[in-house]
Amino acid sequence: MVPTVALAKESAPGKQMTDMAPSARSAILMDADSGTVIYEKNSNAALPPASITKIMTMLLIMEAIDEGRLKLTDKVQTSEFAASMGGSQIFLESGEEMTVEEMLKGVALASGNDASVALAEKLGGSEEQFVVMMNEKARQLGMTNTKFVNCNGLPAEGHVSSAKDIALMSRELLKYEGITKYTGLYQDYLRKDSSKPFWLVNTNKLVRFYHGADGLKTGFTSEAKFCLSATARRENMRLIAVVMGEPNTKTRNAEVSHMFDYAFAQYTNVPIYKKGDPIGTLSVEKGKVNKVPLEAKYSYSVLLKKGDAGKGIRHELMLDPSIKAPIEIGQPIGKLVVYRGSEVLTEFPVESPVSVARAGWWTLLRRTTGQLFLSE
Repeated sequence: MVPTVALAKESAPGKQMTDMAPSARSAILMDADSGTVIYEKNSNAALPPASITKIMTMLLIMEAIDEGRLKLTDKVQTSEFAASMGGSQIFLESGEEMTVEEMLKGVALASGNDASVALAEKLGGSEEQFVVMMNEKARQLGMTNTKFVNCNGLPAEGHVSSAKDIALMSRELLKYEGITKYTGLYQDYLRKDSSKPFWLVNTNKLVRFYHGADGLKTGFTSEAKFCLSATARRENMRLIAVVMGEPNTKTRNAEVSHMFDYAFAQYTNVPIYKKGDPIGTLSVEKGKVNKVPLEAKYSYSVLLKKGDAGKGIRHELMLDPSIKAPIEIGQPIGKLVVYRGSEVLTEFPVESPVSVARAGWWTLLRRTTGQLFLSE
């Protein structure tokens, strides 16, 4: 879902909201659960994202693991091309094998360009095909100011994204809750029991020094300057802050910390449903099954100012009345609309949790006959 509700936008020069990230070329602060934008500054500007690109790489890997197309224990063999990557790396050698999980750590902590390409080749067959997958996912997420040229963010003509787009893909990645097991680590080892152990230290120092921070990805090139997509969770609220074009790491971390401090002090999350909660039933006309129970795919909540929480909040499940079999898994079937009074606060898309085939004529006949008897 593309966030549509902004609680705080840029103010006139000199006001508090403008000064939240004064050194950044662009910035955004978002509530991860609802997608509500709390603050933004030039958030649609298309800029080089550097290694923040790897959020999309990690997203496609986590998606493949979730769908069973990849396992954390699968072996990934390093190609000569992957091993040739410059910049930040975990110094993979051509032919070297690591598990998907080890490669993922190499991307999440050390921002390994070589590990990113090795994973891309494992899932996509080639980096070029993986980049096609990246751009298709970006299109699905509504990332209108993004074009990926590679999977690691090394400088390339036309390789751009925006703070808002980065927040969108960060939010999507965070739906795979296991990712913070890696992005939230401060340090770890690769090849620990070998003759060439490699010490990983997270490039995102906020995971050590900011309470609640557990990701996501830093970035730097001479063109992009210092970039960061950061996330932090306290109690029931998770935030995403993105800054691009910062002059140095100290300023980058300070401005993101300030954004987090502001939101944690001013706002709270009002839960609507927890992940797995029943939310309703879909009636499927002419389906092999005629009713599908629906559950919350993720945690659904709304962001409100502290002291205003919960007053007059209601929600309504609005399903498409024209839905007929066959239905594909993941097919949009409606939305969950959250109101305060008559005002729409936010909307969550609802998708079919299963595929429903069209019923055969005999099943439809028995169903119709049964209804006739029941009506007598």
